[in-house]
Amino acid sequence: MTSLGVNIDHIANVRQARRTVEPDPVPMAMLAELGGADGITVHLREDRRHIQDRDVELLRQTIRSRLNLEMAATSEMVAIALRVRPDMVTLVPERREEVTTEGGLDIISQKAALTDLVSQLQEVGIPVSLFVDPDGRQLEASKLCGAQWVELHTGAYAEAGWTEQPQELARLSEGSVIARQLGLRVNAGHGLTYQNVEPVAALPGMEELNIGHTIVARALAVGLQQAVREMKALIQNPRLDPLFGQTPG
Repeated sequence: MTSLGVNIDHIANVRQARRTVEPDPVPMAMLAELGGADGITVHLREDRRHIQDRDVELLRQTIRSRLNLEMAATSEMVAIALRVRPDMVTLVPERREEVTTEGGLDIISQKAALTDLVSQLQEVGIPVSLFVDPDGRQLEASKLCGAQWVELHTGAYAEAGWTEQPQELARLSEGSVIARQLGLRVNAGHGLTYQNVEPVAALPGMEELNIGHTIVARALAVGLQQAVREMKALIQNPRLDPLFGQTPG
């Protein structure tokens, strides 16, 4: 059954807009857990635009589920991960001028450097996931880097119009199959919403979806605990055929 990792970066975004102390993402993470979150995901960016170092440290000490630390593949971030010891590290591409992550890592062009970083983290027992597009060559390179997991970038699927969405879903399905044939475990995320999440959750072999913005947006109306509960129900009981968007049977 697919798990739900709740990304709480956007709660920190609201706090940082005023450079104040609230809303504090740490107690909000506990509300997400009460709603059924199987894990908490945070992206500690190099420019610290939302999540701060103290957030990561306090989350490590307080949450009762899994802590997934998204971060750039840099020596600074690896040092932080080695100190904090999250339950998983997800290496993601990062550009300071982007609003949000714009695509998957180019594993092929960075294979030597990524292999070294993956090794440093996994040698101390921190599993590493690589955030990649559902492309066979990138998935093969991910395996060669030594990573145990990949997180498939679902942005193209989420942004596609209704006529293109089945094709993008098929790419995700194929990517998941290739990854699992290579011995990689599969997560996915980026841009998923209450309206489009069920077909992705229903893909065979999908272990966890990392979702943030849409849950925080929904929480403004119904509260964080209820927003997480609703998303968890959708991904654990998807009603749609994963390739054609039709009710099975």
